[in-house]
Amino acid sequence: MIILNGGSSSGKSGIVRCLQAVLPDQWLAFGCDSFVDALPARMQGADGGIVFAADGGVDVGADFRSLETAWTQGVVAMARAGARIVVDDVFLGGTASQQRWQRALGDLDVLWVGVRCESAVAAGREVARGDRTPGMAAAQARLVHEGVRYDLEVDTTRTESLECARAIAARVV
Repeated sequence: MIILNGGSSSGKSGIVRCLQAVLPDQWLAFGCDSFVDALPARMQGADGGIVFAADGGVDVGADFRSLETAWTQGVVAMARAGARIVVDDVFLGGTASQQRWQRALGDLDVLWVGVRCESAVAAGREVARGDRTPGMAAAQARLVHEGVRYDLEVDTTRTESLECARAIAARVV
């Protein structure tokens, strides 16, 4: 299993697509965006769910955490069943977010990858995308990495997704 962590608009999704192309076996991709998209609409912007603040901050409540735990355990169950999995996530809680994954993973082998991108570059990508709350990329650029331990880090500020994917693939045994 490979878990990529990085802020919004840091390039994780592009790396995941490239990983699926360069890795020799078939890898399933799961990401926090697809998880959030799968939530009932009433959980978005609600207490207990997920709230995207006007300044780019993100707050999550107990209902969100409960469903996130179920989703994480489901992804891990697929890996335990033999599927090769790559996850793109945003560790809003830094160390605590990584620890939630570690509890679910148990003894599974994981390659932890930090995806970094300079705040200004990520903010520019955010504007170009047009589907993110302005300020989210800047707010998350450093926050998501606080206290997180990685096996490998890549920086998409000046490095293309394919080159990052190749560096990650070289570490997959």
